[in-house]
Amino acid sequence: MEKHLLCPGRSARTLLRLTCLSFWRVLRSCWRSSRSRRALLLAFACLLYLFCLELWINSGDHDRNLTEGRRWTLERIPGSTAPARSNVVYITLKSKRHKPAILRATLRPKSRRKKVRNVENRSRDAARHRGEETLKRVESRDPWRKVLDSLYKPGQLNGDDDDGSSIRIYSQKSPPWFSQADIETMRFLSKCKIGRVEVLKPENAPPALLIKSVSGFNRSSERAGECDGRCGVIKGPEDMSEVFAFHLDRVLRLNRSLVAISRRFHALDGQLCPVTLYDPSVVPVPESRSGSLRWSSYQTWLRYRCWQRGVPKLEWNCSSLHHHEWSRVTLFDFLLQNHQRFDRNCCGFRPRPQDSCVQLGYHRECGNVDTLELSHIVHRENDPRRLVYINNDVFFDRDEENLDFKLLEGIKELPEAAVSVLRSQRLRQNLLQSLFVDEQFWENQGGRRGIDKLIDVIEGRARVLLRYINAHGLNIVAMNS
Repeated sequence: MEKHLLCPGRSARTLLRLTCLSFWRVLRSCWRSSRSRRALLLAFACLLYLFCLELWINSGDHDRNLTEGRRWTLERIPGSTAPARSNVVYITLKSKRHKPAILRATLRPKSRRKKVRNVENRSRDAARHRGEETLKRVESRDPWRKVLDSLYKPGQLNGDDDDGSSIRIYSQKSPPWFSQADIETMRFLSKCKIGRVEVLKPENAPPALLIKSVSGFNRSSERAGECDGRCGVIKGPEDMSEVFAFHLDRVLRLNRSLVAISRRFHALDGQLCPVTLYDPSVVPVPESRSGSLRWSSYQTWLRYRCWQRGVPKLEWNCSSLHHHEWSRVTLFDFLLQNHQRFDRNCCGFRPRPQDSCVQLGYHRECGNVDTLELSHIVHRENDPRRLVYINNDVFFDRDEENLDFKLLEGIKELPEAAVSVLRSQRLRQNLLQSLFVDEQFWENQGGRRGIDKLIDVIEGRARVLLRYINAHGLNIVAMNS
């Protein structure tokens, strides 16, 4: 007894030996028994094995059914984090980022235009005029223009959602970058009952529809611009990116773009179109004494910092816009890669052969700085120091290796509020929260997954811009709104 207590390993081996010996004796006694008894024992062993196997399989199925049952239950519990197919999107949660893929048709480049043949024996102005005429003939066959031409006289145009607004704000407090006027305007544009429609065909812009609400225009006035703040402009589906640009403008705290929402109309074949606020006080910035607004004059204004240190001198030939306005709009245009305002000739990047600047011959004039003209430079008559951003197309398909850095030429400082948003790494979360407000645009782009792809493009350009700021030592200045 004492030996076994002192040597536990030896006692264990002895017990194992006795157990094996007992099992062997039982097995020998069974084998010596009759053949029928041996068959009965073998059948019992097989049944025991099958019973254990079935019990193991049933336990796995039970666990799997329990998991599916828990998931089915969690999907129906309010506030649970289980994935559910509902109309509520938790936009504050991070998801796997995907590389930018082929974007939807509403955000692709505008329709391709026919190439204008160059006539060598004519002057440059005559060739440009002939190219513009060809472009007008091509655009006349565009489906959107055919829809507009069918509305040859004023009439009524109803949307799909006259009874309710597609602007959704579930919390009591809207996102902080939206003013109360922005919220009211978005709701008005998304659900207003339209009483009158007019076709607008501006000279240097695609045609659009001017809509007037039932109680929102001056009936005694014969001018189309008399709207009393209750008018909107419907643009073609290819301009849907202006809705994204509006939300980016508000998130960056620039507050210069006109309110833009998306809305679907029966009379326009059910197409989802952008609708922007019509402001009759927005007019082009007057031309300088040297003529139209040119690139050379613009660079001169940047050097003299017009209106930043008081009234500028007459010999500077400054425009009515404050110096800080150029810094704001260039940051905005760089993120959008919108070259139509400052680089209409596509001199700062490699354009494609089908781009209008190549087809119309503008790209060949990059060597002559005096011929470069600015476009879409507008302001309000009652606020001549501030720019108003119009025609804010977003070119999502431009590669980061082919960005237009000419937009930043001459810029020495950028707004602190906008740069702080880019540096805080909250751009994605804020854009998701902002774009979620426009239900029509959100669903048209494929929900959270599609919106993430668009934000991926903007975030990549934001990183490039921050590296450019550090490399060139640009100043970050607090600019008054």
